[in-house]
Amino acid sequence: MSPEQIVNISRPLSEMAQLLPDNPAIIFPEKGRTLTFRELDLWSSRLAAGFEAAGISRGVRTALLVPPSPELFAVTFALFKVGAVPVFIDPGIGARNMKGCLAEAAPVAFIGIPKAHVARRLLGWGKATIKVSITVNGGRFWGGTPLEDVEHLSSGDGYIPAETMQDETAAILFTSGSTGPPKGVVYTHGNFAAQIAALQDIYAIQPGEIDLPTFPLFALFAPALGMTALIPEMDFTRPGMVDPVKIIATARKYKATTMFGSPALLNRVGRYGETEGITLPTMKRVISAGAPVPAATLERFSQLLPEGAEIFTPYGATEALPVCSIGSREILSETAALTGEGRGICVGRPVNGLSLAIISISDTPVELWSNALRVEDGEIGEIVVRGPQVTAVYFNRPEATRLAKITEPTGGFWHRMGDLGYLDTSGRVWFCGRKSHRVTTAGGTLYTIPVEGVFNTHPEVFRTALVGIGAPGSQRPVLCVELEQGVSGSWKTLIKEELLEIGAGYFHTAAIRDILFHPAFPVDIRHNAKIFREKLSVWAEGRLL
Repeated sequence: MSPEQIVNISRPLSEMAQLLPDNPAIIFPEKGRTLTFRELDLWSSRLAAGFEAAGISRGVRTALLVPPSPELFAVTFALFKVGAVPVFIDPGIGARNMKGCLAEAAPVAFIGIPKAHVARRLLGWGKATIKVSITVNGGRFWGGTPLEDVEHLSSGDGYIPAETMQDETAAILFTSGSTGPPKGVVYTHGNFAAQIAALQDIYAIQPGEIDLPTFPLFALFAPALGMTALIPEMDFTRPGMVDPVKIIATARKYKATTMFGSPALLNRVGRYGETEGITLPTMKRVISAGAPVPAATLERFSQLLPEGAEIFTPYGATEALPVCSIGSREILSETAALTGEGRGICVGRPVNGLSLAIISISDTPVELWSNALRVEDGEIGEIVVRGPQVTAVYFNRPEATRLAKITEPTGGFWHRMGDLGYLDTSGRVWFCGRKSHRVTTAGGTLYTIPVEGVFNTHPEVFRTALVGIGAPGSQRPVLCVELEQGVSGSWKTLIKEELLEIGAGYFHTAAIRDILFHPAFPVDIRHNAKIFREKLSVWAEGRLL
C-alpha cells in the first residue's frame, strides 16, 4: 500500500487540531456549547477507541440517527477514524422509508438518540442485523449502551486512525427520495477528500473562517475545511419555515463569513432582510443548492451582503458533488434573462478535475462509453460526469447502479446524473430538468425548466411546475401554478389569461393551454425546494380527467 493510497477523511480535523488547536471547531449558540479543534479531535479519538472496544470496528456499517449536536460531530469523526461506515438517512423520510433504508443498508450497529431507539424497537428497524446499540443523551433504558459509557471503555490516548484507502467505503448517504425510492450512495474516503479539495478550490475557503450551515451533512464539512461550524437554532427538516430573525442574529453575532442554505431558506431569510433593511456585513459567500434558485431570490438576498460578497449555486447531486458552480453576479447580469426566455438555468462550468459530457437521452442502461454517445453543443441531452468526487455504486442496488453508470473502456466510469441539459458555446452547462420529468406529447418533448422559466416571469407567480397527463408519447401538458403569498384568488382568471399570453410568445410553450392553480406545491423534506412533480401530476389528472 503506497502512502498516496492512504486517505482518511478524519485527517483534516486532526491537522486543524495541530494548526489551530484553540480555534472553535463547532459553536452551538442554543446549547451554549463550544468545542475547539483540539477538544473535538480528542473527544472523537476517545470515542473511536471506545467504539472498537464495543464492537464497532473497521468496515462495520453503523446507522447514525443523531440530530445536529456536539455528539453528532464527535461520533461521526470517531467512526471515520475507526474506518467504520456511518449510514446517514434523512429523519423526515417517514417510518416506512426509514425501515426500508435500514433493511437495505443492513447495519450492524445503531447509534441514536432515545427517540430513534424507541422507533427502532417498536417498528423493527434493522432487527435482523443490528448487534450493537449505543444511545446518545440517554440511559440504558432506551435499549443501548450510553455514549458516555462507551467513551470510557478506553482512554483513547495516542489513538491512531485506521489507514483507510482511497477506494475504501467511508459512508453510505441515502438520497432524499424526491424522484424515486431513497438509494444508498456509497462514498469512499477518496470521494470525500476530492469534495473537500474541490470546495476549497472553487470558493477559496481559508482556515479560521466561520461557517453557518443550515443542512446537517454540510455542517460536517466545516471542520474538515478548517472552518468553525456555527449551528443555528432551527428545525433542519423544515428549512423553508426557518425563523429568519434567529438566522440573521446568529450570523451577525458570530461574524459568519460563509453560509449554506437551501433556496427555500434563502427566500425566507431574504424577504425578511429586505423588509427590515438588515445586512450581513461579515459574509463573504453564500452557497445554495438542492434545487434551482430563482433570480428574484438571488437578487433579494444579495441586498443583505456587503460589496464583493456573492451567492454561489453549485450543481450536483448526492452521487456527485460539486459538478459545476456559478455566481449570482453572472446570473443576474446575464443568464437570468435567458432563463426567462426558456433557455434553461445556467449552472456554470464544470469544476476543475471533473469531466462532463451531454449524451443522447435514453431510459435504458448504457453499458459502454463511446464518444458517439455525445450530442452537439446546444442540443439537450443527458448530463454525465466522471471525476474523483463521483461515487461509483449504490449499496445493494445493482440494477440502479447499472442504470446510472457507464463503463469507460480505458478505465473508470461515467455517472448519469438523471438530469437533462446542454452546453453553450463557452462551455457553460444549462440545466433543463430531470429526465424523468420530461413531458412527451404527440407534438414533441417538453422539458420542465425551459417551460417553467417562461411562465415564472409573471410578477404574481411564485413558481410553476410542468407535468404530463396520460401515456408517454401522447401526454397532455399541464402547467401547475403557485402564486406569491398575498395574491387574491379573485385574480386567478386574469393571471391565467396573462400566462397564456406569455406562453404564446414562445414556440415551446405556445401549445400549453391547461393551467391549474395549486395552494402550495409538495416539496422534498431535505431542502423544501425540489418540487414533487409526480404528486402534482396525479393531482392535475384528478382535476382535469
